[in-house]
Amino acid sequence: MLDPGQVEQIADQLLVARRDRAVVPLLTARHPDMSVEDAYAVQTHWARRRVEEGRRVVGHKIGLTSKAMQAATGITEPDYGVIFDDMVLDNGSVVPFDAYANVRIEVELAFVLDRPLRGPDCTIFDVLSVTKYVVPALEILDSHIELEGRTIVDTISDNAAMGAMVLGGRPVRVDEVDLRWVGALLYRNETIEETGLAAGVLNHPASGVAWLANKLAQHDTILAEGELVLAGSFTRPMWVHRGDTVHADYGSLGAITCRFA
Repeated sequence: MLDPGQVEQIADQLLVARRDRAVVPLLTARHPDMSVEDAYAVQTHWARRRVEEGRRVVGHKIGLTSKAMQAATGITEPDYGVIFDDMVLDNGSVVPFDAYANVRIEVELAFVLDRPLRGPDCTIFDVLSVTKYVVPALEILDSHIELEGRTIVDTISDNAAMGAMVLGGRPVRVDEVDLRWVGALLYRNETIEETGLAAGVLNHPASGVAWLANKLAQHDTILAEGELVLAGSFTRPMWVHRGDTVHADYGSLGAITCRFA
């Protein structure tokens, strides 16, 4: 276990890396005994610093929930991070490429909660009963720890690589569509790079939200009314470069477009 001073030091290093769009060495290489609990302590301290800077928590993200993502990263268990108000972008946004490090895109669904959601023992039925609507979303990954050799401890500490999200398309009620069969075509500069179905997220995207509620309960935290929850990617992460235009076609749920300036 790390002592409080080490937790604070790592969190502050990651804050500086975020500000400078830099990458730091693997935490697990420097702290071989670092645990998942240590990693969430780092993330909590990092998030507290951001609140002190004037930012507001608006939701949570879930990562590494699909086989596609686990195969792409070599990490086989989910994680979660915090979404702040300055991370939510509108459809059609021009995204400053230099604001992020190791920039990649993931295709997801975002759940908007109408009532609080508490674990433990939360199920997908509990999730669906408190969801106001579901809307297409793209996640912009922003990694500040070396990618090669990362473990779950590294990703958790780095706020699960959450950079930003772009909301778009058509919000739907959970009874309007079979969420398992929501699909997307992901384009980079008019070329399809990835496709996927939302069932790739733990067989149902609401399962990811239930997992998160149960995980947060271990830290005496709930998902609050009005929160956005990114349920996890159902495609592999797609690398983007300066000047790229990204377009995701969700069929009947509409589309999302953004450009990296």
